[in-house]
Amino acid sequence: MTYRLTLCAALLAAPLVAPLAAPAQAGVPEALSAHILPGFAGFAQATETLAGAAQADCTAASLREPWMHAFDRWNAVADIHIGPSETGALPVAFWPDSRGFTPKTLTRLITGEEEVGRDPVAYADVSIAARGLYPLEFMLYDPDFWDYEPGSYACTLVQTMTRDLARQAAALDAGWEEQFADVLRTAGQEGNATYMGEDEAVRALYTQILTGLEFTADTRLGRPLGTFERPRPTRAEAWRSGRSLRNVLQDSKGAYDMAAALADWDLPQSKAALDRLYELAERVEEPSFQAVDDPSERLHVEILQQQVRALSDALELEIGLRLGIQPGFNSGDGD
Repeated sequence: MTYRLTLCAALLAAPLVAPLAAPAQAGVPEALSAHILPGFAGFAQATETLAGAAQADCTAASLREPWMHAFDRWNAVADIHIGPSETGALPVAFWPDSRGFTPKTLTRLITGEEEVGRDPVAYADVSIAARGLYPLEFMLYDPDFWDYEPGSYACTLVQTMTRDLARQAAALDAGWEEQFADVLRTAGQEGNATYMGEDEAVRALYTQILTGLEFTADTRLGRPLGTFERPRPTRAEAWRSGRSLRNVLQDSKGAYDMAAALADWDLPQSKAALDRLYELAERVEEPSFQAVDDPSERLHVEILQQQVRALSDALELEIGLRLGIQPGFNSGDGD
C-alpha cells in the first residue's frame, strides 16, 4: 500500500498537459487499428496454424510450439470483454476452472470415445470446460493426458479441439473487423444505440484496460499466492506449460499497448512502470509460480503483483485524469 501511495503522490505532482476539467481527445480508431484488430487477426492466424499442425501431426510434442504461439497472440487481447468478446472470449479461455471441470470433461470424452469429439462443428456444443486454450494445455502438457498415440481417439479429439479453436478465433476476428469496430468508431452518431457519445466508447476501452490489470493482479497472481499460511501454486494460470509468469507479462503489456494506442499523448510513467514490471519478473525463479511456498520466491511474486497495480495506478493518472475520470474509478461497473 505504501508503494502505491508513493507512486500516486509522485505522479500527481507531475505536470498535466491538459486541465482535469476538459477531457482530452483519445483515439478509439487508433486503438482499433494499432492494437485490437491486429490482435484478433493475429490470434485467428495462429490458431489456424495450430489446427493445420494438428492435422499433420497430432502428438503433444509437435503441437506445443504452435499452441504456445497461439496463446501468445491471444494474450494481446485476452482481457477485452466487450462486443464479440463479451461472450466469445470465455470459450477460448475458460479460466479459472475452480471446480476442475476441464479434466473431468476431457476424461469423460476420452473414456467414452464420444462421437462429438470427432466433429469440429458439433464440438461447438460441448461444455466450455473442454474448449479453447486451457483444455489443450491439459492434452499437451498434463501427464494424465499427453501421452497419446497417432490414430487414437485422443489424437482425433486434439485435432477437433484445435479446429474448434480456430473457428472461434475466426468468428471473433470477423465480429470485430466486420461489425463491432464500426460500432466503436461511430460512437455518438445517429443510429448508434450502443454508445451515445464518443466519450462512452473511450470509457469502454479504458475500462477494459483497468479491468484486465485488476484481473492480472488479483487472479493471475493472487490465486497462486493464496495466503502466507496456505499458498496455492496449482491455482496458477497455465502452470502445467510454465506460462504463468509469461501470461502476467504479456497481458500487462497488452493493457499498456492498448492504452498507448488509445492515448494521443506520451505515457512516460506508465511505460516506466511496465519496464519495471519486466525487470522485477527476472527475479522470479519459477515461472509457473510453483515455488510460492518458499518465502523468498513468494516475496518476488508479491512484488510483481504490487508492480502490476502500480502500472494500473500510472495509467489511471496519465490517461484517466486527462479523460476527466478520477483515480479510484470502478473498472467493474463502467462508470
